[in-house]
Amino acid sequence: MLNRLWLGFFLTATVAALAQWLVGGNAGVFAAMVGSLFEMAKLSVEVMILLFGTLTLWLGLLRIAEAAGVVDVLARWLGPLFGRLMPEVPRGHPAIGLITLNFAANALGLDNAATPIGLRAMRELQTLNPSADTASNAQILFLVLNASSLTLLPVSIFMYRAQQGAADPTLVFLPILLATSASTLVGLFSVAFMQRLKLHDPVVLIWLAVVGLLLGGFMAVLATLSATALAGLSSLLGNLTLFAIVIAFLLAGAWRKVPVYESFVDGAKQGFEVAKNLLPYLVAMLCAVGVLRASGALDFALDGIRWLVHAFGWDTRFVDALPTALVKPFSGSAARAMLIETMKTHGVDSFPALVAATVQGSTETTFYVLAVYFGAVGIQRARHAVGCALLADLAGVIASIAVCYWFFG
Repeated sequence: MLNRLWLGFFLTATVAALAQWLVGGNAGVFAAMVGSLFEMAKLSVEVMILLFGTLTLWLGLLRIAEAAGVVDVLARWLGPLFGRLMPEVPRGHPAIGLITLNFAANALGLDNAATPIGLRAMRELQTLNPSADTASNAQILFLVLNASSLTLLPVSIFMYRAQQGAADPTLVFLPILLATSASTLVGLFSVAFMQRLKLHDPVVLIWLAVVGLLLGGFMAVLATLSATALAGLSSLLGNLTLFAIVIAFLLAGAWRKVPVYESFVDGAKQGFEVAKNLLPYLVAMLCAVGVLRASGALDFALDGIRWLVHAFGWDTRFVDALPTALVKPFSGSAARAMLIETMKTHGVDSFPALVAATVQGSTETTFYVLAVYFGAVGIQRARHAVGCALLADLAGVIASIAVCYWFFG
């Protein structure tokens, strides 16, 4: 799948570039594509430098948590649920505790912690994988749920809106929460369909009901707060939780008489090795995405969608927000740039800008996640992971548009 997908990016870019040259007379498109190759290769190294520090820090802390038994406790608590969702993962396996920590970090918007924990979880799942280069069912479910990006506190979106002068930076909080919930549910259901998981099992239904009630209660409480209070709570809760995790790991290690410094260094060494092996996968995926963007293929897609929507007589206001949606699966930085450009062009509180902000907060950079998580363990055959992740992305985009019409239409 990844081989065909990667080749398809380059072939699609080639066709789009030829059309720009032969039909539009834009001979400079090829220079832009070649320039994008070098730019993306440079960006890959810059991302790796960031990952080196982040991975060594958090994998060092995770080694302390493992030695103190924190991960084992989480694995035992969630064993009944993951026994149904990931039947090939034994009860109490360390991967379950790490997956739990990863989901919690993602939900709170703690990206710096979520990625290293997720990579550690993927490596644990790889120890159970009978194939060295083909994704297992458990790895696919884990990746798709990560790509669906269930985030309770989208602090970065609030920050972008505040920078552009929004009177209420948190105006999109509830729309993002609804849209990201939709993308996560579609991701879960699509994987369950492909893997024939029994979601009607009483244990799974109880967990889904409890999570739904907690999420609904959390939304109800936050909906009563003012914009200023909500923004302050988001920032405080995210940073406080992040630092609390660090202190909790250290205190648990000290309580269990773990040599915390030596354990940290041992885990940090592993983080360095993981980061080093990621570079080829990042270069491959980011360069393909860069060429596709520089060729104008995404612009052609946007023009086609606008024409189709107009032909059906529908409201075309949301089309101006689609650049963010189209590039988000490929490049987080490009989607962020598209979001800011939409805010500047149409106004930070315009309908297209509100839709773009909701899309940005409700979906994840799928192909970046795919390259990093599968690249960390050498997976080359993704099976149905790409299809399910993109379906979750599509659900997030559709839900973002629908919710914004409901709230702001």
